[in-house]
Amino acid sequence: MFLKIHRGPDGMTVVALCDRELINTTITDGEIEVCITESFYGNRQASADEVREALSKADNANIMGEQAVSFAVDMGIISRSSCIMIGNVPHAQVFRL
Repeated sequence: MFLKIHRGPDGMTVVALCDRELINTTITDGEIEVCITESFYGNRQASADEVREALSKADNANIMGEQAVSFAVDMGIISRSSCIMIGNVPHAQVFRL
């Protein structure tokens, strides 16, 4: 999985996580089009420990792909029913208030 941590000026973090095979692709579903880019999701593979730590500390997360979503489900961060499908790709967003 590819992982990138974005930090806002207020210190809030957004974790972007996607399956390796999705990087630099565009997925569509009707009028919805999502570009999965290195600039947002990163350009290197992360270890399971890195992903676990980043998701556990994230204020927000954007999770794209079967492996990434399954990882977050296994951690208890999200439930499968909270995901949407964009084409055949599962997607979830997490917001901690």
